[in-house]
Amino acid sequence: MLDIKNIRQDFPILNRQVNGKPLVYFDNAATSQTPQQVIDVIVDYYTNYNANIHRGVHSLSQEATDKYEQARNTIQNHFNAKHAYEIILTSGTTESINLIAHGFTSLLQKEDEIIVSALEHHSNIVPWQMLCEKTGAILKVIPMNLNGELEMDTYSALLSDKTKLVFVNHISNALGTINPIESIIKQAHQVGAAVLIDGAQACPHIKPDVQALDVDFYVASAHKICGPTGVGMLYGKEEWLEKLPPYQGGGEMIATVSFEKTTYAGLPHKFEAGTPNICGGIAFAAAIDYMNSIGFNAISSYENELLDYATEKLLDIEGLKIYGTSKNKTSVISFNIENIHPYDVGTLLDKMGIAVRTGHHCAQPIMDFFKIPGTIRASFAFYNTKEEIDTLVEAVKKAKMMLS
Repeated sequence: MLDIKNIRQDFPILNRQVNGKPLVYFDNAATSQTPQQVIDVIVDYYTNYNANIHRGVHSLSQEATDKYEQARNTIQNHFNAKHAYEIILTSGTTESINLIAHGFTSLLQKEDEIIVSALEHHSNIVPWQMLCEKTGAILKVIPMNLNGELEMDTYSALLSDKTKLVFVNHISNALGTINPIESIIKQAHQVGAAVLIDGAQACPHIKPDVQALDVDFYVASAHKICGPTGVGMLYGKEEWLEKLPPYQGGGEMIATVSFEKTTYAGLPHKFEAGTPNICGGIAFAAAIDYMNSIGFNAISSYENELLDYATEKLLDIEGLKIYGTSKNKTSVISFNIENIHPYDVGTLLDKMGIAVRTGHHCAQPIMDFFKIPGTIRASFAFYNTKEEIDTLVEAVKKAKMMLS
């Protein structure tokens, strides 16, 4: 059992008020909150050893370099990558995805095929559309059913020797569906395709093991995992990272430079041009350490309890419909109230101190499938409580009464 009272004391922002009401923060799928332990690491960096890395012989530079590479090792261990140099530190999930899409530009030919799922975030759709425009490759989509689950029989039928890359999110940001990525990866490998899994929504709830999954690429963002914004990671199998060309040119990613020819650095620096978000990388590792100190089994169990409780309470409200009803889901409830626009409900909830997300959640194809403009999304973290859910439910009832 989690000691929620003590955990909540780690998060200073949970003590504030919004519009005169105690903050109830249910927008964790967009960005999680940051504990004091991670904030302290950020302050310590800028207070005591702020310097550029990998380039200086002076003490501050060496200290910053050591801390940054220790952070890479922490991230490696958390995701169980075989080598630390298989962890590329990026600005976040979106850059990680674009890095791979750029790399495959030189590997794809006309009429090669890429498969994505109907559950994807826009950042998991647009880069592949751009890649297809450049290469002549064909984008195919795994459809979804009314429960928000992928149609796996159709996926199996889509696979062929033309399939070069499969891209699927681990968990849907809009519906909370946990996708069967083990089966997706295994089937893709049977036809020789590489697989990239977007773990941005999964990593706050699940501890992925990239070697056990046998996944080729896995991406995540620190700000979903109690860390800072502007930093994330790309895991790639060594053999794939060696095949891909650099994403950006500049300092740090070179071995030698002349006006006649430049040679590139080895992994991971080949993909880390320029001065990175040094503090962000170090704080990313601190956030992982913090969450591991709580324990992902305990986090997952408690969040599932919150999800079940909230689902039951919200469904008691007449005219409320939940989108995404897979039995295999986590920590996200997307819902609407009959004949009321989600934006109007979200605005009233904010007046009552409750932060939820409204709109299409960067997943317009999902909303088009359900023929709706968007949803109200409440997403939970391990520092939320059943009492906060009760507050949400009463506020939704009040909003419904005011808007009906």
